[in-house]
Amino acid sequence: MENQDRLKEYWRRNLRLMLVLLAIWAVVSYGFSIVFVQALNKIHLGGFPLGFWFAQQGSIYTFVGLIFVYVWRMRRLDREYDVHE
Repeated sequence: MENQDRLKEYWRRNLRLMLVLLAIWAVVSYGFSIVFVQALNKIHLGGFPLGFWFAQQGSIYTFVGLIFVYVWRMRRLDREYDVHE
């Protein structure tokens, strides 16, 4: 039964990681690009309003960054629970 408990804990930590990363993605892609766009447009990045930048590029960069974070954290988690290849 101990192995079953470890696998449940592994899956719980995996889900928690995914939910945190999805929440970050949602805040950046929806929040910064749509909800907070007027406030962010008062700040300029490279000559463009920051809200526009997040809508066009920032959310994509964030998404790619989150993929790398997920891979890095899952490799650590896989080794910790000895489920790596």
